[in-house]
This record gives sequence, structure tokens and C-alpha cells, in this order.
Amino acid sequence: MNYQIITQPNDLQRACLAARDADVVMLDTEFVRVRTFYPQLGLIQLYDGENLSLIDPLAFDDMAPFVELLQDTSVLKVLHACGEDLEVFHNAFGCVPFPMVDTQVMAAFLGHGLSTGFAALVNEFLGIEIDKSESRTDWLARPLSQKQLDYAAADVFYLLPIYEQLLDKVTQAGWWQAAQQESELLSVKRIKQTHPDLAYLDIKGAWQLTPQELAILKPLATWRYEEAVRRDLALNFVVKETDLLTIARLGLTSASRMIDEGADPRSIQRHSAKIIALVKAGQQTPADQYPPKIDPLMDYPGYKQLFKRLKDEVKSVSQTTGLATEFLASKKQLNQLLSWVWKKERDPAQLPDVMQSWRLPILGERLNKLV
Repeated sequence: MNYQIITQPNDLQRACLAARDADVVMLDTEFVRVRTFYPQLGLIQLYDGENLSLIDPLAFDDMAPFVELLQDTSVLKVLHACGEDLEVFHNAFGCVPFPMVDTQVMAAFLGHGLSTGFAALVNEFLGIEIDKSESRTDWLARPLSQKQLDYAAADVFYLLPIYEQLLDKVTQAGWWQAAQQESELLSVKRIKQTHPDLAYLDIKGAWQLTPQELAILKPLATWRYEEAVRRDLALNFVVKETDLLTIARLGLTSASRMIDEGADPRSIQRHSAKIIALVKAGQQTPADQYPPKIDPLMDYPGYKQLFKRLKDEVKSVSQTTGLATEFLASKKQLNQLLSWVWKKERDPAQLPDVMQSWRLPILGERLNKLV
């Protein structure tokens, strides 16, 4: 397994041009995401079947040759479990690999679990056990150790023979186009941006609040989201989600009360003036401008019975297709369908997953009729 560490512009240009001559390339990233809002890119692995390059993004001010490769539609990019990699690319370069296919998705079309890890596939398909001990090391530190470099190179070196075997099996099973569609759907969903004004809807437990309390939570959540983006800090390192809920529910306008109620003292001491101002402003919201109460789907009449019927239908399709039930339609995706019907009146502009691409003919139409 020979590889070159890319730190010079000429080498980057050469490696990316060579990759663009290939029909298919293997891609991976190593990154750090502990306290930051955005993942911090530490290394890019690129393998075109002949040249294996470990690109050091910290060494470059201009990564244009690599961005051109990401956007070259004549080259299929293969990744494994690429959700966070897509976020990394989107944040670092403003684009994602296209066209792209995920080998974890390909394996799912062959009956593997949706979260099958790379090491498990390498072991199953190649009979090799790879070391995954470096996955959580500091990829921003320099110099990278020999062990880190070997680990990173292995992720794309072994990805190629796995992809080739999966491609044969998926094509024979008739799922190749579906695997591409599912990978594209994954890409679209992963880089979808949260609108700051709707950040309160992502807070677990928000449904427990009254519209009056939501009028306080909404501006608090918007401020927290924008503060996290501005400072590139994970949301809960600005203010914990549970603290926002408590502050909104009780309408707290005193820093000492917030701390007494269990809020993190450091966050409150840093942001108390802003939080108190937002709470007071939220309390002045006219009743006719309160956010609507968040109605959980489980409170809708007949939810439990209908959800069970939908699950039974998914099981039936699972038995005929050989695809795992969770892959066909997860609990979240079934709830997405019910929300689309009950709350969005089957808006064609907001189709749920089961009513799109490969799921529609084998499952979506049947579930839609049941609802």
C-alpha cells in the first residue's frame, strides 16, 4: 500500500488531474468535531486505483484542483458512511462530491444493516482485519504519525475492492440505480441548512411547551443557533438545550434563578444579559403572534393503530425484497409520511422519503393508500 502525502500545489494538481482521468475514485476524510459547530477537516484520502494520495488541507490556501474533481460529473466518487464527510466537504469547499455513491448504502441493498461499518465489510469481503484505533485521534495535529497515515490510507485502499464486489452484487440484484438514488437523497438531506427562525423546532421537548412559552423559546433558539455559527461552537457549548427549555418554560429573567434551576453557570454568566433581554421580549409577544403549539403525531386520533399497520406493510415488503425494514422505512420516515399527510396536506413540494425515487413504487404507494 504505497501512498504520497500531498503538501505542494504541483503535487495536488497532478494527483487531481490523474484522478479525473479515472471513471471512479475512492474518497474519504479525517476530521475533528468535538466543540465546534462545523467539522474541522484534517486530511483527505484519494485513490484512483493507481495513485493513493493523502492530501493535507492545512498546507493549502487554494484547493481549486480538488474542488474541480469533486464537481467533475464524469468521475463517480465512492465513499463509505459518508454523512459527515459530506458536511466536511460542504463546509470546506461549498460543494459535495457529485456523482457519488455510498458503499454502506450499497451493502444495505444486499441485506446488510444500515449502519454496517467499514471494518466489518473489509473483514467480510476481503478477509482482512483492519486497525480502527486511530479513528478518534487528533487529525489537526502535525506531524501526523506513521500509524495515522497508514490508517488513513487503508480507508480508501480497501474501499476499491469492496466497491467492485458490491457493484457486481448490487447490479445483479437490480438495485444499482436505487443505490445511486439513495446516495443522492442522503447527500441532499445531509447538507440541508437549518433556518435560524425554525431552530426551536429541533429542540427536543419543545412540544411540551405552550404557545406562550414557545414565544420565548423561539428567539432564544434562533440566537443560540446564530451564535453557534458565528463562533463555530457546538450548540450545547453556547447554551445547553435543556437549559433553554427550562428558561422558556419558567420565563426566567434572573441569572441567579437560572442557575438555581440547574442551568450551566458558565453559559449563564457569559450570556445572561442577552438571554434575559430575549426572554423579556418574548414575554411581550402578542397572543396572536405566538408560534402554534407543536402537536406530536402520537396525539393524533388513531396514530398507534395506523402506525402499526404501516409497520406491518413495511415488514411485508421487506420479506419480498430482502431489504431490512429499517432501511425500507425507519420509524422517523414513517412519521415523516404521517406528518406529510396530516400536517402538510400531501404537499407535492415536501415529499417524504417513502414517496420519492426507488421507495415510491415498491413501498410508498402502498403506504399512501393505507393512510
